[in-house]
Amino acid sequence: MLLSTYGSRGDVEPLVGLAVGLRELGAEVRVCAPPDEDFAQRLAGVGVPLVPVGRSARAMTTAAPPPSSLPQRAAELIAGQFDTVTSAAEGCDVLVATGAMPAAAGARSVAEKLGIPSVSVTFQQLTLPSPHRPPLAYPGRPFPPEVTDNRVLWDLDAQSIDALFGAALNTSRASVGLPPVDNVRDYVIGDRPWLATDPVLDPWQETPDLDVVQTGAWILTDVHPLPAELMAFLDAGTPPVYVGFGSMPMHASADVAQVAIEAIRAQGRRAVVARGWADLALIDDRDDCFVVGEVNQQALFARVAAVVHHGGAGTTTTATRAGAPQVVVPQLADQPYWASRVAELGIGAAHDGPTPAFESLSAALRTALTPETRARATAVAGTIRTDGAAVAAKLLLETISRAEPPMPA
Repeated sequence: MLLSTYGSRGDVEPLVGLAVGLRELGAEVRVCAPPDEDFAQRLAGVGVPLVPVGRSARAMTTAAPPPSSLPQRAAELIAGQFDTVTSAAEGCDVLVATGAMPAAAGARSVAEKLGIPSVSVTFQQLTLPSPHRPPLAYPGRPFPPEVTDNRVLWDLDAQSIDALFGAALNTSRASVGLPPVDNVRDYVIGDRPWLATDPVLDPWQETPDLDVVQTGAWILTDVHPLPAELMAFLDAGTPPVYVGFGSMPMHASADVAQVAIEAIRAQGRRAVVARGWADLALIDDRDDCFVVGEVNQQALFARVAAVVHHGGAGTTTTATRAGAPQVVVPQLADQPYWASRVAELGIGAAHDGPTPAFESLSAALRTALTPETRARATAVAGTIRTDGAAVAAKLLLETISRAEPPMPA
């Protein structure tokens, strides 16, 4: 089986969980993903081969390219999929396509060319057309403010995706003898997309046009111990507040570490600061703060008073499963949605906007650190499913069984 993605850690990490689940069922698995060293190490740690595709996701993200370059970058992503995924998928029985829309379009086209079944997966529901909410606008392509009908907005979304990615996709498809696609979004999603999120944290409302399969989030139990120095820090005082923004470079918040540490200290708390792609660092040498790199978040979040983060699907789910109150400082894309879900569930606070200030972050922390929020977070943690990757692995095997021709009598 080939699992194909292009994106940040939040796009790669779920595939680690699925790959392990598939291997436990006897399948051979490989993953196509960006060539970043941390992705390669993560997959190597579970014995799954990485087939690198495209440029470094971290380099592209931290460079903050302008919205006008999106079609050019999409063309590069699509061409890379055709070049790399075609050889990686040889001999495979099924392909799982996820990540950035143009990359998923390329991967599904490769599967079509090779005649193997493919499954489209998303790790948030906001790209699935629904009359219950509007679509996300692409950078540089806002929707007309006077248009409020969700169905009309979704039609405009399809037009926008075609304008951004259609020419590049169809050029690559023509090069291998495939017919053009006239609706890129609907081609990528298909008629039975998978939604790999938890139904409590991310409830899907049925729509008449899509047969969505919600599997639960794909999370692999992390058995790595916390570093001895971190354990000593945790044991030396009251539970600290974790702050980290994952794959977000935080360009608009150059002083975010300073703001966060000062706001945490103002609540009488210690801090664990995760470097992430923003390269956060400590602001002084006081012993109430500790900096971490790659770390077992599942174990760490169970030991903290609250988690301050960007609102990625994976971090939000991990914190929710751990019963840790959250402060979500959303930066882009689906992150405001996850922030709103955290607030609606009463398991934390949604920061207003992407740039935290001392006052605004302090107010959010006061909400997250109340006994009531802690009690609610503990209660919700017990409702989060843990079998999403196993469910998806079994469904994939069934997909192969349905696709195989019957044995001769």
